[in-house]
Amino acid sequence: MFDKILIANRGEIACRVIHTARRLGIRTVAVYSDADAGARHVRLADEALRIGPAPARDSYLAIERILAAAQRSGAQAIHPGYGFLSENADFCDACARAGVVFIGPPAAAIRAMGSKAEAKRRMEAAGVPVTPGYHGDDQRPGSLRAQADALGYPVLIKAVAGGGGKGMRVVGQSDDFIDRLAACRREAAASFGDERVLIEKYLVRPRHIEVQVFADAHGHCVHLFERDCSVQRRHQKVLEEAPAPGIGPAQRAAMGQAAVAAAQAVGYVGAGTVEFIVGEAGAAPAAFYFMEMNTRLQVEHPVTEMITGLDLVEWQLRVAAGEPLPLDQAQLQHLGHAIEARIYAEDPAQGFLPATGRLHHLALPAESVHVRIDSGVDEGDAIGPDYDPLLAKLIVWEDGGAEEDGAGPGAAVPAGGSRERARLRLLQALADFRIVGVAHNVDFLSRLVACPAFARAELDTALIEREQAWLFPADDPVPGEVWQLAALAELLREAEAGAEAARRSADPRSPWDVRDGWRLNANARRELVFRNGGARQAVVVEYRADAYRLCLDPASGAGATPGVDAAAWLPARGELGARGQLRAELDGRRLDATVIAAGERRHLFLHGRSWVLVRVHPLAQAAGERVAEGSLRAPMPGRVVALLTPPGLRVDKGTALLSLEAMKMEHTLTAPVAGTVKVFHCAVGDQVEDGAELLEFEPEP
Repeated sequence: MFDKILIANRGEIACRVIHTARRLGIRTVAVYSDADAGARHVRLADEALRIGPAPARDSYLAIERILAAAQRSGAQAIHPGYGFLSENADFCDACARAGVVFIGPPAAAIRAMGSKAEAKRRMEAAGVPVTPGYHGDDQRPGSLRAQADALGYPVLIKAVAGGGGKGMRVVGQSDDFIDRLAACRREAAASFGDERVLIEKYLVRPRHIEVQVFADAHGHCVHLFERDCSVQRRHQKVLEEAPAPGIGPAQRAAMGQAAVAAAQAVGYVGAGTVEFIVGEAGAAPAAFYFMEMNTRLQVEHPVTEMITGLDLVEWQLRVAAGEPLPLDQAQLQHLGHAIEARIYAEDPAQGFLPATGRLHHLALPAESVHVRIDSGVDEGDAIGPDYDPLLAKLIVWEDGGAEEDGAGPGAAVPAGGSRERARLRLLQALADFRIVGVAHNVDFLSRLVACPAFARAELDTALIEREQAWLFPADDPVPGEVWQLAALAELLREAEAGAEAARRSADPRSPWDVRDGWRLNANARRELVFRNGGARQAVVVEYRADAYRLCLDPASGAGATPGVDAAAWLPARGELGARGQLRAELDGRRLDATVIAAGERRHLFLHGRSWVLVRVHPLAQAAGERVAEGSLRAPMPGRVVALLTPPGLRVDKGTALLSLEAMKMEHTLTAPVAGTVKVFHCAVGDQVEDGAELLEFEPEP
């Protein structure tokens, strides 16, 4: 076994590898860019070496710099994690020349599976079923469209060297093909340095099921069962679970055998994942087709670890050190059900745009045998625009009960039983997340996990698109108790500030530090005003000797304190903890919430949901920030990759105007209404900041 390894990655996967290495007594070396100098993986590793500036091409993708760090540190092997250089055959070859072990498959296997077209040809030769499509070398746009026309729409354009949903577009009709192809090629070239594509028939309502495989250098290869990764947005996975619901013994065995055959066809060694696309289930097991092989450890590998009780990183290290696989196929078993949710810094309400900022407050669910968190960030860390916005992975597991027959490699796993218990546990764990400082997807994930279709295991890659009404409710007003709890927390915070001032004062009994609203012969009244988006609410407060009384002003509190119906008053009291924990009592009803103050914002967490309220001070302007009329601004920092509409052209609502690349993905800005593009204030290649004015747009009268 190795004494020291270097981890050529960052974030949660680097922290994950460090965890196993430390358990095995292996010293770890982290590498970092300037943007990651204080990152969690740097703090956790035994050693850390700088490898360059923030852009990935100058740091985490710089092969010479990473190998120099390995040689300088004396590391015997390099673990590439996932992403970056993990599937780079040239990096694998460079490691061999430098005398450093690459903890992954041979370069030949990476090359064979790295080209989707070549991989499909090999799979056909090995008898592995493949999706109908065109995988040839003729890349002329007209020829590619002719192939798509022959296949019949819808079709899927995929980057030959792609992965992670990048360089991928669904095309529903021939007229849209050329434009979608151009966007796909731009994204593929930016992400992989290769703009070649292939065309596949797009299956309606398909499932995305993958099989974990492992092979050693002694000729042994096994599969560790399947994972369902169907729940996706923009072709990127959101929820993953193992085993896949509804997969029976015969289909499980067939998919496992096909995955092993795929790995053996390319001389595979190490951890890999064979991805299949599976048609709609019917009376018989649904047909499955080879989609691609990821020649690395997957983001979602923890769900396999939870149901098998194995450490796949440990297996990687042992196989890379020349050891045989620890178990053979007959010894492998699975128990219960596991689900993983990816926690991203992104804004689901804005098309899942990546978010940046600093983690002002971060509280995670308690870990246990049933709850696991793989995180790459800590409170206080900055989330920048340079890398993937994944903050953490939340994984839950429930063992199989007596009513289940899913505790073995040949058993069908029902949609109920341990899966339902795992789903409910995931909902509870999501409710315990507290993230302040960046937009995030925790509330969206809670709605997704609670969605009846997901609860019934009606899984396919269009689930999120199909359930828009559930996942993005149009009429979702802030509950009255949320305004009241925000006001109560504000009052308690003021009272504590007064008490702290008294403790520091030379005269601790000074009445000027008391915040109890005392008035002679009367009860003091005031109003606290908050807003949430376009909603604005005043909470009228009356001070009493042992509590407060609160009332929501139906006029939303603009101006003087109004007259209030006595029946609307609620007695309120509570305690506020150091990290915003609020134990409140409203009209005799006890509520536990969390209220975090960050500037003028109040982040309130209650019943598994969260709201951002802005405290409006009496002398402040009530109006929020507005984008200048007649302009479109950048929704995030990024690089302009295409201007899609010439100035002076009249366009309809929804017409693509400009493409912006941020966090490895291409985002298209569209016309908000019908109108005319007057002038662009940016050029292709420009790096723009969040909020930068990109173009002037004149709406139609």
